[in-house]
Amino acid sequence: MDDTPAHNPQQLDAKRLERFARHIVLPEVGGAGQAALAKAHVLLVGLGGIGAPALQYLAAAGIGRLTLVDDDDVDISNLQRQTIYTTRDVGHGKAVAARRWVSNFDNALDVTISDTRITPETAARMVEGVDLVLDGTDNFATRLAVSDACVAERVPLLSAAVGRFQGQVGAFAGHLVSSPCYRCYVGDAFDAEDCDTCAEDGMLGAMAGWTASFAAMQAVRILIAATGGMGDPQWGKLHLMDGLKPGLRTLTIAKDPGCRACGDFT
Repeated sequence: MDDTPAHNPQQLDAKRLERFARHIVLPEVGGAGQAALAKAHVLLVGLGGIGAPALQYLAAAGIGRLTLVDDDDVDISNLQRQTIYTTRDVGHGKAVAARRWVSNFDNALDVTISDTRITPETAARMVEGVDLVLDGTDNFATRLAVSDACVAERVPLLSAAVGRFQGQVGAFAGHLVSSPCYRCYVGDAFDAEDCDTCAEDGMLGAMAGWTASFAAMQAVRILIAATGGMGDPQWGKLHLMDGLKPGLRTLTIAKDPGCRACGDFT
């Protein structure tokens, strides 16, 4: 784990108020909501097609503390959709490059990075103490490890995925009574890393941007919910985006009382 000292973003001085003025004039956000964002700690797992563009809007929203996790390096093929990286970043670690982007964008934000591989053994340590996890990783084994850790640590999870012309964003809080976790949605059959990849199937770059920005909006919704904000956090709602139609539809995921991760929270 590599820490970077930063200024305190929780203090909304004149410059910070000016920076976030377009948020603050929204009745659904206001000063209380912006202060809540400044105090929030978000763990962003995966800095690829979802994580890279989502980071731009999380940082722009003034999320005060960000922990960025990815064990991969930037590849030239990433630049078609992973919009925080440049040609100069190719061959360098994504976590380091992402931290550099945030520092250039807003050096008042507190950023911690890690290139540790997420496993069932490491996930709990990563998740502990954060306010929200946004998972944009590309395989079910990692997603389920993150989800199980979120349930155990009582941390809400936004899970986002994208491929070809389709995207999905779901909000899960399996530690709450009647609210499902991600494992309730996909089941136990996917605790493996064999998963379709965008290298095989392709992906429209802008589709990653749409999905990621939608995930960032849902993150803001969750983080300011205590202030009245943007309404219901939408636990158990899975939003499916179709870039070809285009269109969006929403499914409700039921809590599985037999789920091995969250079944006890009933």
